[in-house]
Amino acid sequence: MKSHIESASVLGLEWTKSSFSGNNGDCVEIAGLADGGRAVRDSKDEHGPALCFSAREWSAFVAGVDAGEFER
Repeated sequence: MKSHIESASVLGLEWTKSSFSGNNGDCVEIAGLADGGRAVRDSKDEHGPALCFSAREWSAFVAGVDAGEFER
Protein backbone atom coordinates (compact mmCIF):
# COMPACT_ATOMS: atom_id res chain seq x y z
CA MET A 1 0.00 0.00 0.00
CA LYS A 2 1.21 3.48 -0.79
CA SER A 3 1.69 5.68 2.24
CA HIS A 4 0.06 8.68 0.57
CA ILE A 5 -2.19 9.88 -2.24
CA GLU A 6 -0.85 12.82 -4.26
CA SER A 7 -4.27 14.33 -4.97
CA ALA A 8 -6.98 13.31 -2.52
CA SER A 9 -9.82 14.41 -4.80
CA VAL A 10 -9.04 12.18 -7.78
CA LEU A 11 -10.09 8.83 -6.31
CA GLY A 12 -13.71 9.76 -5.72
CA LEU A 13 -13.52 8.78 -2.05
CA GLU A 14 -16.30 9.67 0.37
CA TRP A 15 -14.70 11.93 2.98
CA THR A 16 -16.11 12.31 6.50
CA LYS A 17 -15.42 15.04 9.03
CA SER A 18 -15.85 14.47 12.75
CA SER A 19 -19.13 15.59 14.27
CA PHE A 20 -16.97 17.30 16.92
CA SER A 21 -15.44 19.61 14.29
CA GLY A 22 -16.37 23.25 14.33
CA ASN A 23 -16.89 25.51 11.33
CA ASN A 24 -13.42 27.06 11.48
CA GLY A 25 -11.99 24.79 8.75
CA ASP A 26 -9.21 23.37 10.95
CA CYS A 27 -10.26 19.75 10.60
CA VAL A 28 -9.10 16.42 9.32
CA GLU A 29 -11.27 14.17 7.22
CA ILE A 30 -11.10 10.42 6.74
CA ALA A 31 -12.19 8.13 3.93
CA GLY A 32 -12.45 4.37 3.78
CA LEU A 33 -10.23 2.60 1.25
CA ALA A 34 -11.15 -0.49 -0.76
CA ASP A 35 -8.72 -2.67 1.22
CA GLY A 36 -10.23 -1.67 4.59
CA GLY A 37 -7.61 0.99 5.31
CA ARG A 38 -8.21 4.69 5.76
CA ALA A 39 -7.02 7.88 4.09
CA VAL A 40 -6.65 11.11 6.09
CA ARG A 41 -6.52 14.64 4.68
CA ASP A 42 -6.62 18.29 5.75
CA SER A 43 -10.13 19.65 5.17
CA LYS A 44 -8.70 22.99 4.03
CA ASP A 45 -6.94 21.31 1.07
CA GLU A 46 -9.39 18.85 -0.44
CA HIS A 47 -7.37 18.57 -3.65
CA GLY A 48 -4.07 18.13 -1.80
CA PRO A 49 -2.38 15.00 -0.52
CA ALA A 50 -3.74 12.44 1.91
CA LEU A 51 -1.96 9.98 4.19
CA CYS A 52 -2.94 6.31 3.86
CA PHE A 53 -3.05 3.73 6.63
CA SER A 54 -3.67 -0.01 6.40
CA ALA A 55 -6.60 -1.50 8.30
CA ARG A 56 -4.16 -2.83 10.93
CA GLU A 57 -2.47 0.57 11.35
CA TRP A 58 -5.82 2.36 11.65
CA SER A 59 -7.07 -0.16 14.22
CA ALA A 60 -3.91 0.34 16.29
CA PHE A 61 -4.38 4.12 16.15
CA VAL A 62 -8.03 3.92 17.22
CA ALA A 63 -7.14 1.52 20.05
CA GLY A 64 -4.46 4.01 21.20
CA VAL A 65 -6.98 6.85 21.20
CA ASP A 66 -9.46 4.75 23.18
CA ALA A 67 -6.72 3.84 25.68
CA GLY A 68 -5.77 7.50 26.21
CA GLU A 69 -2.26 7.14 24.72
CA PHE A 70 -2.43 10.60 23.14
CA GLU A 71 -3.72 12.59 26.09
CA ARG A 72 -1.75 15.72 26.91
